[in-house]
Amino acid sequence: MVAGGAAAGRSARTLPGVQLWPGVQPWPGVRPGWSRTVEVPSTAACDRPGTVHRWHVLDNGPELQARGVEPAGTLLCVHGNPTWSYLWRSLLAAATDAPASHDSASHDAASHDAAPWRVVAVDQLDMGFSARTGTFRRLADRVGDLGDLTAALGLARRGDPRPVVTVGHDWGGIISLGWALRHREPLAGVVLANTAVHPAGFSLPPALRLALHPAVHGWGTTTTPAFLRVTHALARPALAPAVRAAFMAPYLTPARRAGVGNFVADIPAGPGHPSWPALEEISSGVRTLDVPALLLWGPQDPVFSDRYLRDLLDRLPHADVHRFEGAGHLLPEDRDIASPVLRWLGSTAGSAPPAESAPPAELPVPAGTPEAAGAPGAGTEAEAAPYRALTAELEERRADRTPAIVDMAPLGLARRGTSRGPDPRTLSWAELAADVGALARGLASAGVRPGDRVSLLVPPGIELTTLIYACLRLGAVAVLADAGLGRAGLGRAIIGAGPAWLVGIDRALAGARLLGWPGARISVGPVSGARRRALGVRHTVPELLSAGRRLTAGRDPDPLPAPEPDAEAAVLFTSGSTGPAKGVSYTHRRLAAMRDTLKATYGLQAGSALVAGFAPFALLGPALGATSVTPDMDVTAPRTLTATALARAVAAVDATAVFASPAALANVLATAGDLDSAGRAALGRVSLLLSAGAPIPEPLLARVQELVPRASLHTPYGMTEALPVTDIDLPGIREAGTGNGVCVGTPVAGARVRVLPLSAAGVPGSVPTAGADITGEIVVAAPHVKERYDRLWITQQESASLPGWHRTGDVGHFDAEGRLWVEGRLGHLLTTPEGIRTPVAAEHAAASAPGAGRAAVVGVGPAGTQAAVAVVEAVPPVRRAGPAEPGLAARVRAAVAAGTGIRLAAVLVVPGLPTDIRHNSKVDRTALAGWASRVLAGERAGSP
Repeated sequence: MVAGGAAAGRSARTLPGVQLWPGVQPWPGVRPGWSRTVEVPSTAACDRPGTVHRWHVLDNGPELQARGVEPAGTLLCVHGNPTWSYLWRSLLAAATDAPASHDSASHDAASHDAAPWRVVAVDQLDMGFSARTGTFRRLADRVGDLGDLTAALGLARRGDPRPVVTVGHDWGGIISLGWALRHREPLAGVVLANTAVHPAGFSLPPALRLALHPAVHGWGTTTTPAFLRVTHALARPALAPAVRAAFMAPYLTPARRAGVGNFVADIPAGPGHPSWPALEEISSGVRTLDVPALLLWGPQDPVFSDRYLRDLLDRLPHADVHRFEGAGHLLPEDRDIASPVLRWLGSTAGSAPPAESAPPAELPVPAGTPEAAGAPGAGTEAEAAPYRALTAELEERRADRTPAIVDMAPLGLARRGTSRGPDPRTLSWAELAADVGALARGLASAGVRPGDRVSLLVPPGIELTTLIYACLRLGAVAVLADAGLGRAGLGRAIIGAGPAWLVGIDRALAGARLLGWPGARISVGPVSGARRRALGVRHTVPELLSAGRRLTAGRDPDPLPAPEPDAEAAVLFTSGSTGPAKGVSYTHRRLAAMRDTLKATYGLQAGSALVAGFAPFALLGPALGATSVTPDMDVTAPRTLTATALARAVAAVDATAVFASPAALANVLATAGDLDSAGRAALGRVSLLLSAGAPIPEPLLARVQELVPRASLHTPYGMTEALPVTDIDLPGIREAGTGNGVCVGTPVAGARVRVLPLSAAGVPGSVPTAGADITGEIVVAAPHVKERYDRLWITQQESASLPGWHRTGDVGHFDAEGRLWVEGRLGHLLTTPEGIRTPVAAEHAAASAPGAGRAAVVGVGPAGTQAAVAVVEAVPPVRRAGPAEPGLAARVRAAVAAGTGIRLAAVLVVPGLPTDIRHNSKVDRTALAGWASRVLAGERAGSP
C-alpha cells in the first residue's frame, strides 16, 4: 500500500506496462512489484483547482514491507530529461537486497556499508509513464509537483523520524534540491549526479543551445525522437538494445514527447526567462544546506562538464565527490553508483554512525624480527615530530647568502637534457625567502585566496620551487601534475582537480587555452601583449613579484596568516601506471611529516646539498634546509639524465646526495663513457644515492656503485600516497638474495607496515600481520601517509577501509628477518587452477633466460582458470610483436618453471613493454594482459 491517506491508498496499483510496451514486461532490471501509480491532488498554479494527476513511480516499499523489513529511510530519486524512473533501477535493486539489521540503531561497521532503504523513483508529470497534463510546467511547478507527490506518499510528514535523502540527475538535480530546501525537517542528505543548479556565468552547452534553437526545438524534441536517441547515445559503453528500448518506451509518439520538448524549453538560459527566479532561489538556497552531500560525476559529459561540478562544490564545499573517469552524462548507466551510494548512506546519512573503532587487532610480530627487537626505523609507529611548517626553514634563513637552489638549465634558455646549457642560475636562501614572501603577497593581491587551488605547469627549478613555497606560505593549494602523464592524462588531472588558477610556461598555457583547462591564467615568464591576449593571461610571475615587493617596500606589512597545519596544502598526482592518474591530497602537517621522515631516515640535515633528478625530492629540498640542484634534464622524462649532466650538477654545489629514478640511472650508465676526469671525481664525492619510483635490479645498482664508489646506495619503496615506506641499501639487497618478489627492506622511521593475508580466491583479509612468508596486501600506517584521494570518494573509502591503515594495492610478504618483499599488484594476481600466483618472481626468472630482456607475466582467461603468459623483450629486440621463436620460448618456460613452479601457457615477444611515462620503468600489466588475450585468440592485435 502507498502511505498517505485512504485516497492515496485506494489509488495504488500496478501499472499495466504490457499495454504501454506490448510484448515486454517487466522492463529489464525492473521487478513487476515496483511499478505503481498514485493519484495526487495538484497545488500547481498552472492547474485548475481540484486537479488530480496520476503519477507513475517505481517503489520498493511494498516489497520491503512484505519481507517485514523496516528501511533505514527513503531515497527520493528524480530523473532528468528525457529519461524516466527506469534510470534508478540498479539503486532500487541494491537498496532492496541490502542485508537487513534487526536493530537499525546498532549496525556494526560492516552493515553500514549497505542497509535496506526504501526507494521511490518518480516519473515527473508529462514524463515517463506519469500523466500528460496538457499544461506547460515550469521549474517552480515541478518542485511543487514533487512536494504534492511526497505529501500523498506520506514521505515528509511533520514529526516523522524516518529520514529522506534526495537523489537527482540532469535537470532532476535542481528539482530535487528545490524539494530539499522546502522539506528540511526530514532531509538527511542529497545525492547529485551530472547536474547543474545555475549557468554560473557560463553560456549554455552547445548541445542544449542547439536543442533550444527555434529551427530545431520542436522537430528534435517532440516531432521526432532525435533528442532521446542522441541522449541515449551518450552512454559509455553503449546501452544494450533492450535497455535502450526501455528508455524509449514512454515516448513512442509525438503526443507522449510533449513534456520532453517543454522540459527543454524551460531551461533558464538567462535572467529574462520565466523560470530564472526559481533557479536563482534554489541555487542560492543550496549554499544553506548543511546536510551530507555526495556528488557523483561522469567527466565525459558534453552537457554538464566539470565546470558545473566546480560550481556545485563552491555551493556545497562539504560535499563528498567521486569522479568516474571515462563515464559520461548517463552516469547511472555507465557505472555502478548504487553500491557507493548505499555505502555513503551507511557512513554519513540517515543511519546512526558506527561507534568510534580502534585499529583492528594484529597478529603478533614474530620474535627475532627488526620490529620485535625494536630496531631504529623499523619498529612501531614513532611519536610524530612536533609540527614545523615547510616554510619555516626559509623564514629562519632570510639573511643566509649561501646557495639554496641551483638550476642547471635556465628556463627558456636551454633545452633540458642537452647537458650544454649556459651557466647555471643560483638563488641564495635570502633571495629565495624574499621572493617567496613577495610572490605570496603578489598572488594575494591578484586575488588568490587561502584554499584556492593553483595548478603549476612549470618545469622543476627555481621558478617552480618559488611558486610552490609561495602557495604554501599563502595557504593556497599547489596542484602538481607533470607533463610525463601525456597530454590526455595531464588534462584529466587538471580538469579533475579544478584549479581556480593556472600558472604555466608558454606551451602549457597554449595547451590550456586549446583544451579548455580551468583556472585563471598566469604566465611564469614575460609575455607580449598579443600573445597575452591570445593565451588569456591575466598576470605574469615577474609582475606579481614586483607587486609583492612594492607592497612591502619601506614598511613592515602585516604578516600573512600562517595556514592551519591540517589545511590542504597540495594535490599530487600519481604516475598513472595503475590506471588514470589519481590526485592525492596532502595537508601541511602530512607534508611536514614526509620531510621529517626523510630527514630521520637518511640524515638529510640543513646545510647538506642534493641533486634532485626525481621531482618529489626537488620540492622538499628547501624544507629540509638542503641546497637543491636541478640537473640539466627533463625531469618528466627520466631517461634524459646523462652522466655528464649529473656530474655537472654534483660539482655545482659539491653535492653529497643524489636522488634519481631507475630509468635515469640506466641512462647515466649508458652515457658514462662521456665523463671526463673532473666528472668522475665529482661523482666520487657523493655519499648517498637514492633511487626511487620503481624497483631497480642489483646488477644495475652494482654498476652505479662503480660510478659513485663512496656512496651508500638505497632504494626506498613508496608511492605518491606515502613516500617513503621502507628502505634497503645495496648490501641489504645482496644479503636478501633472490626470492619471491623484490626485497624492499624494512619500514622507515615512524612507519608501520603489515600485510592482509590473501584468501584462496585472492581476497585480502582484515587482520594485519608481519608474520613470515604470508602473502597479502601491503598496508602502511605513518604520519606522512596522504590525507585522502582527491574527488575520489570511493577510492578513498577503499584505501582506508581498515581503520588506521592505508591499503596500497600492492601484494607482498615478510621474510624471517622482517624484510618486506613486493610481489606485484592486487589487480595483477594470476588466479590459476593451481591457486593464486604473483607475477614478480616469475618475471625475474623469465628475464634471466638467455635471449630475454625485461619481462611481464600476466593471466589470460576467466578468473580461477587463468593461464600464465610471459611477454618479454627479446635480446636483440624484435621488430614485430607475436609468439616467441621456439628456442627462446623454451628457455623462458624452463627458467620460470625452475624458479617459481609456474607453467607458462605461452611466451610472446614485443619490441618494448608498455610502461608509464613518468618512470619509464613500471610495466603496464593490465594492457599486456588484454593484448595477450587478443593474440592468443587469433586476432591481429599489433603491439600492446
